[in-house]
Amino acid sequence: MRAFQRILKLAAALGLTVAAGTGCWDYKDINHRSLPVVLGLQTVEEGYRVFLKLPEPKEKGTDVKVVSSEGHTITKAIDQMAMNLESEVDLLHLKIILVHVNLAQMGMGDVFEFFMRARDISPKALVVICDEELEPFFRKIGQRADPNVSNLFDFFEKNAGWSPQIALSRVWQVYRSVHSYTRDVVVPIIRSGGRTTIEHIGSAVIRNGRMVGRISPDETLLFNVFNGESGQGKIEVMKNASVMISGTRVKRRGWMDGDTPRLAATLNLSVDLIELKEEMTEDQVMRQLSEQFKSRFDRLFEQVRKEKADIFAFGQDFRRCIPRERLRDWREEDYGRLKVDFRARVDIENDGYIKTKQK
Repeated sequence: MRAFQRILKLAAALGLTVAAGTGCWDYKDINHRSLPVVLGLQTVEEGYRVFLKLPEPKEKGTDVKVVSSEGHTITKAIDQMAMNLESEVDLLHLKIILVHVNLAQMGMGDVFEFFMRARDISPKALVVICDEELEPFFRKIGQRADPNVSNLFDFFEKNAGWSPQIALSRVWQVYRSVHSYTRDVVVPIIRSGGRTTIEHIGSAVIRNGRMVGRISPDETLLFNVFNGESGQGKIEVMKNASVMISGTRVKRRGWMDGDTPRLAATLNLSVDLIELKEEMTEDQVMRQLSEQFKSRFDRLFEQVRKEKADIFAFGQDFRRCIPRERLRDWREEDYGRLKVDFRARVDIENDGYIKTKQK
């Protein structure tokens, strides 16, 4: 009986030892971890150069420092930085992946394969392209930025500085476009500003992970609207009037006409009048705005079709009409024959107490 009790006590002791060993033995206090918000990436002769923008606690507030390292792979460069830092690098809180334009033009397929495999990088992080060298870019925005504010992240935050002309593309969306037959993506392009901290200069058209063209901020608005983002707050200026968009909605339908793919798309715009010359009527404003959006769409669609980039994901509308084997060649074959009937319908919801003629 005593021997049995000794065995029970020994088993209990071993159980407690195992339980203690499987606890948070590798836990590190948050004060001993570096939590970068921005990761910059560009190519060098030996591989990659990686930048991390790290918060640095001070006695009064928080400062920001930028560290960088080079390596044959992204992992090697990050490990090199972690080895030389006094705290552990934790990438779970990354909000922005900043890619140099040269790397985007060369192709980012392998880079986003790594980001999706790496469990410590969020697939929801925003992807941004920088149109200047990253080292002077970080130095310039660091000189102008408030150290207690993440200016780069706030620039893309909907509750802060984001506007409808700025694309919001995340890591998982760029990775999806690399492997999709019928869907490409648009990524914002920025550089350090002259009078402002950051300047948005348009967007990059990304096809299969490689930058193949650029579009303007106004054209980016169309991409955002087709992608489900609201155009609310965008001001459209015409020759004799100005309006502010208060709501957008897109209806689309695709079908096959023999061997020719056809698609009808209608953009419904709700706007508020801001400025209006006396000789203009509401009907004229609606007609001019509709023609302005149609002209912009036609110009953008012809450009991206020449680049064989389906940023509007029109190919998705033909997944029930075209066999999967044929969809593999969507960009090279059917996309070039696609006929799109685009219409913009404008509804003036608020005239802003401006006296206007109805016709």
